[in-house]
Order: sequence, then C-alpha cells, then structure tokens
Amino acid sequence: MPETQPKSVRNLEEKMQDMDQNSLRYQILRSAKDFKTSWIELGRALYTAWKDKLYKTWGYSQFDVYTAKEIGIRKATALKLLRSYYFLEKEEPGYLQQEYTDSADAKSVPTFESVDVLRRAKSKKGLEKSEYERLKADVFEKGKEASEVKKDLTALIRQRNELDPDEAREQKRQVTLKRFIGTLRSLKDEAAVAKLLPPGLLKEAAELIRKIEEEL
Repeated sequence: MPETQPKSVRNLEEKMQDMDQNSLRYQILRSAKDFKTSWIELGRALYTAWKDKLYKTWGYSQFDVYTAKEIGIRKATALKLLRSYYFLEKEEPGYLQQEYTDSADAKSVPTFESVDVLRRAKSKKGLEKSEYERLKADVFEKGKEASEVKKDLTALIRQRNELDPDEAREQKRQVTLKRFIGTLRSLKDEAAVAKLLPPGLLKEAAELIRKIEEEL
C-alpha cells in the first residue's frame, strides 16, 4: 500500500481487506474512498444503513458512532449526506439514474454541500419556480460550489425582500417579538426562582407574555 496515500484512505483500505466485497458494509467503505466524486453512491448506501439500522448489526449502538469510527465522517457531515441524498430521491430522482452519473463530466458532478443548499432553497417560502430551476441548473449542469449557490440564494432572497418590503417588515416584526418574549419569559422564571418579585407582579408578567404572543 503506497505511503503517499492519505492516512484516512489507508485506514479505509485496511478495514476493507477482510470484508465480503459484496456486502453493503464493504460498499460503504469503498464509496467513502471516492467520497469527492461518488457521494451519491455513498449517500444511497448510508441511507439504507441508517433506515434499516444495519449499523447495529455491525456492532455500533448509534449511527453517528458508526460513521465516525468506521468511516471517519463527522456526525454533521453524515447527516448532511443523508439529507442531500434523500432530497434527490424525493425531489430530483432523475439525478440518481446511472446514466446521469456515468455521462456527467466529473467537474460538473455536484457536491453534497451544493445539493444541501438546493434542498434548503426548495423549502424557502416565496422562491419562484423559475428561480429554483436556475439554481438547480447551476448545481447539476455547471457544478457550482456550495458557497456560490448559497451566495446566489441569499441574493435572490434579498431581492425578493426589496420587492416586497411589507413582507420583509412583517418577518422582522415576528423575529423581534419572539426574541422579546423569550427574554421576558427567561427573566420572569429567574425572578420567580430567586423570589425577586411578589406573586402578583409575576402573574402580570405572565399575562403580558400571553398578550404579546397573541400578536404573533
């Protein structure tokens, strides 16, 4: 085994040596080796392992422990992989077809981070279908990096807020009121525990919180 390989790759290959090459466990490790260009295959296999709880039969009590110890992937990365793959399976199944992954230029194969940004864009309220389609083309046809796609999405949202100032103002109002309620509730609870205020004032504070909540 060449020592010029990254240590993480050497570790994966060592784990693969004594495993059944037809097993899902072996396939996940093999996919992890080519993580940059074959994350879709890795995401598909990991999704199966997570959904069917196969990691428990491999001696791991939790999915994130399995991905961290056996594959060397942090919990946040593993969850993002699962979400990105499931998004493709549910919303864009055409991009899971073998024909796409075989014919796509390696430079234009989207990263799972870019797909995760696209997943979040899909759920954004008020984003026009044409705007989503443009972002999708950037991800799947141009292979844009996640940072660029995120920047484009932010610009679209900002532009939409500028076009609809009333909606933007209402969103800001909602956020401010929720923050205010959270602060009031925290102070009221602290005052109650420390007995800093009489029961009557605490009751009035609770009533104030209730009235503000009605404004949301």
